[in-house]
Amino acid sequence: MNHNELNQIIETVVAKNAEKIDRESFYPKSALDALGKAGILGLISAKEMGGQGFGLREASQVVENLAKVCPSTAMVTMMHFCGTVVIEKYGAKELRKKIATGNHVTTLAWSENGSRSHFWAPIGTAKKNDNKILINSQKSWVTSACEADSYVWSTQPLSAEGASTLWLVTNDSVGLQQPFKFDGLGLRGNASSPLKAENIKVDESSMLGNDGAGFDIMIGDVLPVFSTLISSGSIGLMEGAISRAIKHVSSTQHEHIKTSLAELPTIRAYLAKATIKKDMARTLRDDTIQAIESGREDAVLRVLEVKAATAEIALEVTDTAMRVCGGAAFRKDLGIERYFRDSRAAFVMAPTSDVLYDFIGKAVCGLPVFG
Repeated sequence: MNHNELNQIIETVVAKNAEKIDRESFYPKSALDALGKAGILGLISAKEMGGQGFGLREASQVVENLAKVCPSTAMVTMMHFCGTVVIEKYGAKELRKKIATGNHVTTLAWSENGSRSHFWAPIGTAKKNDNKILINSQKSWVTSACEADSYVWSTQPLSAEGASTLWLVTNDSVGLQQPFKFDGLGLRGNASSPLKAENIKVDESSMLGNDGAGFDIMIGDVLPVFSTLISSGSIGLMEGAISRAIKHVSSTQHEHIKTSLAELPTIRAYLAKATIKKDMARTLRDDTIQAIESGREDAVLRVLEVKAATAEIALEVTDTAMRVCGGAAFRKDLGIERYFRDSRAAFVMAPTSDVLYDFIGKAVCGLPVFG
């Protein structure tokens, strides 16, 4: 992976647009275009398809570095990587080539109001009608809604046993509707909104994997990638918040005594604790990657732990950044409050932290995790 090229994109494109993306709920298309041209959107695509052939470790570095400057851009990129994992394994060669060469952005469309954090159990249906499959479902939140070129879409199985089946749904599908656009508290540029499929027609060849095999793909193929990458985003935004807080307290003085805020022991102690927690989160993320790569027995437990832990720590760290910067942290120009708002997303994205605590508790007690 060309780190210099990634850093240049971050400096010249991502950083330049970060405030606008947040202020105007502006989708980071210019960043995606640049990442596509640099081959970074094809980072985990196979080399024979024109991709770079890297894995989870490199994708985590990309998401973390993007999140230091713009968590919205990081979220869009990481959901593209999650969708790519499915398409790379089960999709058509032509589409794999488009993704590999940076000419196609994809995402996941799984969450529904009816199943909440149990994302593997959709309520939406797929029914055979003549030579087509009709998809009808209501997705509660989809990153890059009406912006991505395609969606890895979940429904109940067509006819097989199982909890779900995955399909490729393109953004130009007739019957794809967006009830309203995203205007939220944080990650305001990730275009996360509901999507509705009303009698969308797809070919049976659009099925990704086998009918009824959605659960195995979601949990086995995607959850390890999703949990690790969203954790990397949380780590990156913590880094961004801490670095901005340090810059502020180091440059702000009590003029009457000619000392900076950084010279106050209390301020330094807060920043020290925040840095330790951020580094702990990164260590857990790195160990999770190692567990996945080596097939360790505790890999599933690490995958569950890493999202819950980093999301929780991000709330604490960004709260600390607000605290040490005082009233100045409420100003938009300082950027601290943006990280504070953006950090809230990982906590509530399915599976939420509270649901993960239950899963982790089941795992350590020897109970079926997803039963």
